[in-house]
Amino acid sequence: MDFKELDPVLHSQLRLAIMSVLISEEEAEFTLLKEKTNATAGNLSVQINKLKDASYIEVTKQFKDNYPQTICKITAEGKRAFENYVKSIQSYLHAGKKK
Repeated sequence: MDFKELDPVLHSQLRLAIMSVLISEEEAEFTLLKEKTNATAGNLSVQINKLKDASYIEVTKQFKDNYPQTICKITAEGKRAFENYVKSIQSYLHAGKKK
């Protein structure tokens, strides 16, 4: 049984949580991500930038009612990476089962 390599970008609890939210929401505001992941603003910002640098998400900064707003949206590449990561994890879960 070959174990698939796990994507190091996604193999982080917070980055995986961000991607999980974005898989179901398609896009989410920074405050929603902060609320759903229970992360600090600083840590969330760092992890969002890592996902952006990997081209897994797009980040749009704008203003809404004079307040800065950051919106994160998953990319097609991000969706593929997440699906591959899930498949890799499943290969680990099924490795011990006999066929």
